[in-house]
Amino acid sequence: MRAGEKPGKPGSDCSRLLLQRPQTGKEKRGAGASSFRLHLASRAGDHAGGTASPHPASHGMRWAPGASPLLQPGMESLSSSLKKKATEQHYRAEVMIAGEQLRLRLHDGKLIKDRRYHLRTYPNCFVAKELTDWLIDHKEAPDRETGIRLMQKLMDHYIIHHVCDEHSDYKDAKLLYRFRKDDGTFPLTKDVKVFLRGQTLYEKLVSVEESFLKVREENSVKYQRTFLGCEMIDWLVQEGEAENRKEAVELGRVLLEHGIIQHVSNRHHFFDSDLLYQFWINFRRRRRLTELLNENSSRALSESPDSPFCLRKLNPEPGNTSFLSVQTNKEIKIVSAVRRSSITSLAGNSNPYFSTTPMLVFPPVAECNPKSVLKRPVTNEELLSPGAPYIKKTLTIVGDAVGWGFVVRGGRPCHIQAVDPGGPAAAAGMKVCQFVFSVNGMYVLHLDYPTISSLIMTGPRTLVMEVMEAIE
Repeated sequence: MRAGEKPGKPGSDCSRLLLQRPQTGKEKRGAGASSFRLHLASRAGDHAGGTASPHPASHGMRWAPGASPLLQPGMESLSSSLKKKATEQHYRAEVMIAGEQLRLRLHDGKLIKDRRYHLRTYPNCFVAKELTDWLIDHKEAPDRETGIRLMQKLMDHYIIHHVCDEHSDYKDAKLLYRFRKDDGTFPLTKDVKVFLRGQTLYEKLVSVEESFLKVREENSVKYQRTFLGCEMIDWLVQEGEAENRKEAVELGRVLLEHGIIQHVSNRHHFFDSDLLYQFWINFRRRRRLTELLNENSSRALSESPDSPFCLRKLNPEPGNTSFLSVQTNKEIKIVSAVRRSSITSLAGNSNPYFSTTPMLVFPPVAECNPKSVLKRPVTNEELLSPGAPYIKKTLTIVGDAVGWGFVVRGGRPCHIQAVDPGGPAAAAGMKVCQFVFSVNGMYVLHLDYPTISSLIMTGPRTLVMEVMEAIE
């Protein structure tokens, strides 16, 4: 403890670990790097029949597809109270993410703007009655009552508030409300900072080539975004995210307690072991506001990679801590956007903001690709043959605040697997089972869907696609 420093509360070391990321560089890795090399050497020795690993939690455990690793003494199961806490934190994160995605869409649609009332100008606000109309028109709420309930959820979680804080509830009237992120009043709590740290790690992991986040199978169930506990520890130390393995374990345990990661079968806490974990939160998935009403639902939200809300344009900017998934309008002066459909933090002197979307039940979601929507396989030769029963259409799709709203699957040719009925693609005339002929002038019938998705996400916001549709 330094001179003049007040005694910390229990867990304060962990708090500092979360809120102040260790600097990268050789001078900061020190013992952590040595520990990392020692761990790799010991694990190599295990495979070669050498000496035992210095990490008893992982010694003798090797994860294999379709099987659960053997448990070691001290690997306690999660208590019901800890599961409940993680579920609650996960739901709060979902509310933040959904709220942030809504905020971006409203800025994009010009519903949020400077408004004048009684000789006073209120910047970046919206009229409650107009927003309720918008929610219904954009199929985010089936009726006004549901729209009011949804916005009240955002008020209860300090996402929005009345511009003068004269109303604690959301009224479907000509009253002005504002997103706290737009006026710097969003509370930057420890839980929020944990979320931001988890989101930063997730984006860093999914952005690198050959990421160890993979689809893995355990007990005949496939899970998305999975990793071994020891893999995560190795990476955290190697990247300077933690100075040593002990700190890395502490960070992993806090992320699990806040519903950001979880053991795939939700049985164990985080350990430096070969237990299989996953990122419980998919930070890049587009949320439906009505999901917020399922807080106590026994059904987990589906976030399959084939969701029509998964296609995103990403424009990362180095050194930025935002987590938006799309560039915001120039009118949003105080926000620095990095990604479409995630959460951002305010630039400058404003408090950072964020949003996350936790699944609303603790049992993990088993995810696998759904069956193709095509009734039968179709070849390029069939599509291009003279007199084939297909017509070519040109679609111009302007991405909104959360993406374009469709999913491409298949290969040679690729087809439209899913379309968000309330998204830009549907408005442009896109339908399922159409075949992708070209993207922004590039012929793509010979490409697979990951390549086409990459072309779309790295291209301009206005997307021009040629599709081939069967003649009915």
